[in-house]
Amino acid sequence: MRSAIAISLLALPLTALGAHQERAHRRRHAGLAHSPAYMRRSANYTLQNKFVGEDFLQWDFFDQSDPTDGLVHYLDADAATSAGLATVDCNNVTTLAVDANQTVASGGQRNSVRISSPQTYNSGLFIADFQAMPFGCGIWPAYWTVSINATWPDGGEIDVIEGVNLNTENQITLHSGPDCTLNNTTPTSGHVLGTQCASGPGDDAGCAYAQNDTRSFGAGFNQAGGGVFAHLWNSDGVTFWFFARDEIPQDIKSGNPDPSTWGEAAAIFPSTGCDISSHFYDHAIVLDTTICGDWAGPAYASSGCPGTCDSMVANGTNFLDAKWVINSISVFQ
Repeated sequence: MRSAIAISLLALPLTALGAHQERAHRRRHAGLAHSPAYMRRSANYTLQNKFVGEDFLQWDFFDQSDPTDGLVHYLDADAATSAGLATVDCNNVTTLAVDANQTVASGGQRNSVRISSPQTYNSGLFIADFQAMPFGCGIWPAYWTVSINATWPDGGEIDVIEGVNLNTENQITLHSGPDCTLNNTTPTSGHVLGTQCASGPGDDAGCAYAQNDTRSFGAGFNQAGGGVFAHLWNSDGVTFWFFARDEIPQDIKSGNPDPSTWGEAAAIFPSTGCDISSHFYDHAIVLDTTICGDWAGPAYASSGCPGTCDSMVANGTNFLDAKWVINSISVFQ
């Protein structure tokens, strides 16, 4: 999330996909030794965790005040399932929603869900398959990881999916403690927004890329049937890819991922400007949807949305599409 954070602790799933055209491109050529680390070898990754269906209902439900000052009331597990905001269907697809039925006053709080994995990670290849993500005026969804054993921003934060209001392109951001910058010379499909990863209260933009693909966020993502976000986190850095539904590589579908075949990355944060291992550690995986808050609120006036963010929270119909629809999240080592 794009703020100081302290946490306590549609298409078919990948296995059911038919044959689709892949975007995997092999970039093997002379001078390969100068390529990014993920291109230089084909590692054999072992599945550590695969979360699907009811697994997400066993994650930790955050039920405290929103640290990003959003107009939401996060529900605990029992309340979220009872209210129908955290559900699993007969196809083992999980939905995490914002309430679209309750009566809320302008500037009031609407019920929502924020969950985090009980497991923590210090590295890995993370592959998340979503059918849909929340979008709309005043809405601020995020899929991210954050350290649970350090005071933010120490221990780091990795924002894989994030955006607000009517954004059409995903933003990928790293937040860290001091002495961490983005220093990348390898071409990416996304464009750099900022290079200072070190963050803190009042200066929390982080180092970031914006994707150049309108299928990577919001309505465009959902209209394309969703897709896969993958990121490889190790001592060499953190590298990100995005695949729309009809471009998911066969090796991901088969459960044998090989990033060396995936072609140009959406974003690369190499260790050349930041000691990744010492700045990013003990991360839980987090999914949430907040409303207005420290980012969507200030950005609302220039977003093309009507009225004010405070007034929009009272409009229940605005939140009919405020849903994470999750096929799976897998972690490989």
